[in-house]
Amino acid sequence: MEDVMYCNYCGKSIQDDANVCAYCGVRVGTVLARKRLLRPRYGRKIAGVCLGLAEYFDIDVILVRVVWLITAIMTGVGFLGYIIAWIVMPDEPYMLTAQAPAAQQQQVTNP
Repeated sequence: MEDVMYCNYCGKSIQDDANVCAYCGVRVGTVLARKRLLRPRYGRKIAGVCLGLAEYFDIDVILVRVVWLITAIMTGVGFLGYIIAWIVMPDEPYMLTAQAPAAQQQQVTNP
């Protein structure tokens, strides 16, 4: 009998090798968090600080943004902390597309 893997959040059945649930978008399996604290290039609102923290700690980005906004409004520390995090956190590296191997490229022959 084949074991079926289920998402812990929405309960739907998912593929055995899935890292993200196709239904709710939550990370599943052994991928818990990023290895490094980075500012992602896609999905940013201002500088990507909140998104980077949310991915690093594997929590919802909306929650991080709301807590950061409340901290900024109530104490003013959030504004300074955001600017410092913007400077300190590195950008995510660019994802380069892979080129086809040399064997698959068309070879031009001279007649």
